[in-house]
Amino acid sequence: MAPKYQRVLLKLSGQFLAGKDGSTLCPAKAFDLAREIQEVKTLGVKLAIVIGGGNIIRGRMAQDMGIDRVTADQMGMLSTIINALALQNVFEKYHLETRVQTSYPISQVAEPFILRRALRHLEKDRILIFAGGTGNPFFTTDTAATLRASEIRADILLKGTNVDGVYDRDPNQYPDAKKYAVIDYLEALSKDLQVMDQTAFAMCKDNGLPIIVFNVSQRGNIRKAILGNKVGTYIGRLS
Repeated sequence: MAPKYQRVLLKLSGQFLAGKDGSTLCPAKAFDLAREIQEVKTLGVKLAIVIGGGNIIRGRMAQDMGIDRVTADQMGMLSTIINALALQNVFEKYHLETRVQTSYPISQVAEPFILRRALRHLEKDRILIFAGGTGNPFFTTDTAATLRASEIRADILLKGTNVDGVYDRDPNQYPDAKKYAVIDYLEALSKDLQVMDQTAFAMCKDNGLPIIVFNVSQRGNIRKAILGNKVGTYIGRLS
């Protein structure tokens, strides 16, 4: 079956890699993801990933320790590089050719982000992992994901979460919460559905970049989303 989306950016939170026992990195989760990505690559798609760093440290956590916001955000961005290197190493055990590109100059372990080079890697069918956020404080990894997706001209931004889509209110607190299968950008904004931070969401809207929010922990959902099967919540221009 041919994929609906040929060029994809997958956004993962750093918490995705955390273990249930409180460990920072769970090897089983990383290997499960690698196996799923291996299946996805057989579809012939060009794939990039943005990974967060919240399993190691969050900016807000650092601020609670008395660290100023700029330094706290820098610590968070460095955490994403650790996660990206971990994923690269695991992916390569599954013979998935991977490159890490970072917003920070850290040439001993990763390439700097250079758009032309990134596009060349995609042409050569390499998986790209973008780390270091945008390289600037005060911006989330959602914004970094939207920025990179726009730059590489992705067809879709897949936002992997721990819930199976976007709801009108928190489904963990309200059993009668309504899930949206499809929703327009403007409706999502007007209902303040908190799909992602406002800067990232506005960038998606302005660039016509559709988003699928889905449960990434459920095996096979990445493949289903790329094929165009019904999974999670689709957000985009509907008219």
